[in-house]
Amino acid sequence: MSEGTGRYNFLEVEEKWRKVWETDKSFEPSADRSLPKYYVLEMFPYPSGRIHMGHVRNYTLGDVVARYRRARGFNVLHPMGWDSFGLPAENAAIENKVHPAKWTRENIAAMKAQLMTLGLSLDWSREISTCEPDYYKHEQKMFTDFMRAGLAYRKESWVNWDPVENTVLANEQVIDGRGWRSGALVEKRKLSQWFLKITAFADELLEAIESLERWPDKVRTMQTNWINRSEGAHVDFSLVGRDDSLRVFTTRPDTLYGASFCALAANHPLIAEQAENNPDLAEFVSECNRLGTSEEVIEKAEKKGFDTGLKVAHPLDPSWELPVYAANFVLMEYGTGAVFGCPAHDQRDLEFARKYGLPVTPVVLPKGEDPQAFDIVNEAYVGDGTIFNSGFLDGLGVDEAKSKVIARLGELGTGEGTVTYRLRDWGVSRQRYWGCPVPVIHCADCGAVPVPDADLPVALPDDVDFDQPGNPLDRHPTWKHTTCPNCGKDAVRETDTFDTFFESSWYFARFCDANNPDEAFSRDAVDYWLPVDQYVGGIEHAVLHLLYSRFFVRALSQCGYMNLDEPFDGLFTQGMVCHETYRSEDGKWLSPVDIDRRGADSAFLLGTDKPVKIGRSEKMSKSRKNVVDPENIVQTYGADTARLFMLSDSPPDRDLEWTESGVEGAWRFLNKVWRQVQDAIGAGLPDRNTPLPASFSGPADALRRAAHKALDGATGDLERFHFNRAVARIRELSNAIGEFSPSDDSDRWAYREAVEHLVQLLGPMTPHLAEELWRALSNDTLVARSTWPVADPGLVVDDMVTLAVQVNGKMRAKVEVERDASEENARSAALSHENVQRAMEGKEPRKIIVVPNRIVNIVV
Repeated sequence: MSEGTGRYNFLEVEEKWRKVWETDKSFEPSADRSLPKYYVLEMFPYPSGRIHMGHVRNYTLGDVVARYRRARGFNVLHPMGWDSFGLPAENAAIENKVHPAKWTRENIAAMKAQLMTLGLSLDWSREISTCEPDYYKHEQKMFTDFMRAGLAYRKESWVNWDPVENTVLANEQVIDGRGWRSGALVEKRKLSQWFLKITAFADELLEAIESLERWPDKVRTMQTNWINRSEGAHVDFSLVGRDDSLRVFTTRPDTLYGASFCALAANHPLIAEQAENNPDLAEFVSECNRLGTSEEVIEKAEKKGFDTGLKVAHPLDPSWELPVYAANFVLMEYGTGAVFGCPAHDQRDLEFARKYGLPVTPVVLPKGEDPQAFDIVNEAYVGDGTIFNSGFLDGLGVDEAKSKVIARLGELGTGEGTVTYRLRDWGVSRQRYWGCPVPVIHCADCGAVPVPDADLPVALPDDVDFDQPGNPLDRHPTWKHTTCPNCGKDAVRETDTFDTFFESSWYFARFCDANNPDEAFSRDAVDYWLPVDQYVGGIEHAVLHLLYSRFFVRALSQCGYMNLDEPFDGLFTQGMVCHETYRSEDGKWLSPVDIDRRGADSAFLLGTDKPVKIGRSEKMSKSRKNVVDPENIVQTYGADTARLFMLSDSPPDRDLEWTESGVEGAWRFLNKVWRQVQDAIGAGLPDRNTPLPASFSGPADALRRAAHKALDGATGDLERFHFNRAVARIRELSNAIGEFSPSDDSDRWAYREAVEHLVQLLGPMTPHLAEELWRALSNDTLVARSTWPVADPGLVVDDMVTLAVQVNGKMRAKVEVERDASEENARSAALSHENVQRAMEGKEPRKIIVVPNRIVNIVV
């Protein structure tokens, strides 16, 4: 106990056991590769400076898995690191006149100290930080290997450009046409960018999704939709009066006879050509370029077009001409940057056609409709049906029509069947300082040359300034000037740095061999540890990070680094941590620490009588101030209380409502367990090596059954991530212990067994308290190194079972009989129940059906 007191001093206890674990090196895995391994990993954090409740939940869930698997005999790898490159550090440097490296390293130190107070079973000896040269030199080597393998290349590409932050933004970072941080109107620019050829693995990435059986269905669906394999056709529309043609991709060649226009992306080469001599078209292109490239933004925007004056001939009928528009809803990045519009069967095309007075001709007839009367008004028909108004395709089903029209296009030389993907190659260039330098040298004679392996890492220069907009590497007086490794002439370094997703796409492999100075990792290490057995993180990373990581292991395998298909065998996406929101009378957001709750529906500004409006519960966020500081909770209640609340109040895949009453409930329960173990010790428990008694009293037998049932049920719950159910079983066992009073040695033996099971079940969840109680029970080992107890099957199964009794199909009674009772005894017990007799109304049973251990059905 804590210095002989009866009070649970959590601050003292938690600090004490963290020091013991550190000295003991309890969480460093064994070097013995003959042991069965289990790799648990939570998505590593960006070092913002403070942990939040989302971190607490994420890392608590992973920690329960790690501690449980360690107790089950696995050699567990459970590492931690920092995703430490990124724009926030660069922005902080600009705002606070501090170097990004200093800002980042100070934040890492602060967050590490906070995380350590949570008692996480992490192997800190493998800690990595992606902004350190000893990490990113290895990814620079990977990139040069990708270049040699044809998996990395440079090309001009249209990008989102933030004119304030002077960098490329991902589509997801463009909100309503503005930069997510600066708020500036985003422009489209054409820049030379570095790309990774993720499309080379499109089919493989798509087909392998089915094998990810331990991934959430939602995530698998999101990845499937992101890759989006589409079978269709390339169709060539001849440009009237010219010798060239316009190529479009379509998944619906069966609707070609419903075409009424062609639409091109604003940055299509044909539009650029026309805009040179058409100022109005050039202004329209500029307007489109200010819209951004995110699909969501484009979908919500008003559909606009510009008639170029060009005409194209229909690929199935050269005498039929269609107008060509520049349109703000067509993206150059998808397909060929050109589409044909079939307004009757595409809602976007219908809106466009109505706006510009274009024909709407239905060519797919729904079942049961009259072809003479069927018409399209305000809603396009996108379902199945029979082709009509389509010449040689009339009367065919949609699929048959697709095949036939593709064959005809081939005969005419105006098209061909093809497959395309929504997935595009990954643009990894960023025009900023705080990222991993792209290891390439540009030579006027030799072109883009990979930096030789012996010259890696290409480290960032420390002496940079942020006084001017843009990338400091571009204007550095010495850093970018070098010589060509091929010809020795003067050359310049690439000044772009990598997208930070590059670092997070392989960090899980570095953890396998984190201290290797010469290689990213040894083949022996990754062959043993990978794939990650259980990955834990937010649903917001369902597509990009997880998809890029899946690509990376395939690319690295192709380059000889490993032989792996998938990086993460199991994936668990936890819910968010939510809290009520509060606003003052003038509409300002208020923090929970500023609120005085006076009843369920009323709240006031702390220390005043000014009413506060209670809003709905939302994800904790700084903008709404509905955050709870984990550090305050740990200091007030202890890390174990925070952990237990995170595990007990909601299934881990659902959102968790943070409440003060819930935290206090968890705190009260831990104090209850503390007192129960003290009481048990005071009752004079036998030594843990005392042999099993020959017999037990009825109450002792009942306690043993409760303990083994809790153990059996909680074990299954932990296997299935049902942590809240496991906590409920632990509470039930605690209640059974609280109702028990031993009277002899066999009772005390059962008492000790139940209490030890309780403590061991709490071990993965509230590890500090568990260690203290385990030691108080005179155990000389650590719970962290103890073997998980095994439930006795004979004590898990009840001797008695409850049978439901039905009379003419209606439930009338429940009776208890011995398990596996004979049919005769089950019948007798059922017929003797007074409710059954009443329901039978004195009639003789015509049939009695007995389902052993479950039900008796009586028919009268």
